[in-house]
Amino acid sequence: MFLASLRSARPNARRRAAAVLTATAGLLVAGCGSGDPVEPGSGGTATSVGRAAPTKTSYPLTIDNCGREVTFDRPPERVLIMNGVSVGEVQTYVLLGLQDRVVANAQRVVVSDDPTMVAEVAKLPTGGAEWNKNFDVPAEKVLELGPDLVVSTWSGGFDAESGFATREQLADAGIDSYVNPVDCAYGATNPSAADQAAYDRQSIESTFDFITQTGVIFDRQREAADLVTRLEDRIAAVRDRVAGKDRKKVLLTYPGMAMMSTNNLPAVFSGGIYDDVIEAAGGENAFPSDEPNPELTSNLNAEALASADVDVLVIGLSDPSEADEADQLADRLFRQYPQWEASKTRIYATVADGAFLGPANAYAVEKIADAAHPR
Repeated sequence: MFLASLRSARPNARRRAAAVLTATAGLLVAGCGSGDPVEPGSGGTATSVGRAAPTKTSYPLTIDNCGREVTFDRPPERVLIMNGVSVGEVQTYVLLGLQDRVVANAQRVVVSDDPTMVAEVAKLPTGGAEWNKNFDVPAEKVLELGPDLVVSTWSGGFDAESGFATREQLADAGIDSYVNPVDCAYGATNPSAADQAAYDRQSIESTFDFITQTGVIFDRQREAADLVTRLEDRIAAVRDRVAGKDRKKVLLTYPGMAMMSTNNLPAVFSGGIYDDVIEAAGGENAFPSDEPNPELTSNLNAEALASADVDVLVIGLSDPSEADEADQLADRLFRQYPQWEASKTRIYATVADGAFLGPANAYAVEKIADAAHPR
């Protein structure tokens, strides 16, 4: 799948798996900075912008991204999207019609809750880029491709020790760099308090923030606003439908990521974006957390999983082959844990990328709600 190999190979990525993407409720056009609001079309230096009515972006546009000023003289034309452990970035580019701006994409989508996304991402060029031992594009290949913007899902995507080009190296080569603002703290040596707070407060809103900020950078503000509105409306419709109903306990597990557990248990996700998706669907995580809980899977034992209160099982798909095996995957867990209420009712749903940051969040909310609160 889009995440499995990286999670199984690198401890940092495994820790990050339970905390993919977050943002503050308002768009930070300055990345994770703070300051007085600036209209996105005003040019100059943007410090902090709420999700204002779309306008036309004026260039040069300077944004504060992870405490680093990045200036765009024009909309980027040759973008390299690093892999990281997310696909929300490349999906946003596809949905905003920015495919012609991508010179190379390293984010791989092999299974998605959006029925169009696998094929659409497959059409994007890879620039011949191959992953290095840390499952991303090595520095020398990035420089060879000559992009004008490199997008990383996290600050660690610019870590020299992992074989990646640093933001300083890229700047020296005349290449801009950009980190999804909510992940400025992840992979940073000394993240600011604001960056860390944004990382800890991840939610579906993070998806909307990234879409909106990307629209500002590329002067696609109207398209971004329309996309956010469509996604918000779908999720709001679900929230309205499940309002007032008893919240069902939901276990979100990816059996294909069992390698993340030292006890050979399926990977279980809690906190942050996961809990927000489940909450929007009228549920509550069986292992709730006020903030990302990246150590849940590695610390989980069979006894805790067996004693969990589970009304609805959500099977995460990490490979296309698992889509045809969903019944078997669910049945195996139902037989292993017959004490779950879900095992007695056999209520389960499947999701793929929709549980992680990205436009597919709306699909996951709808799928989980249909299982937890049938129409």
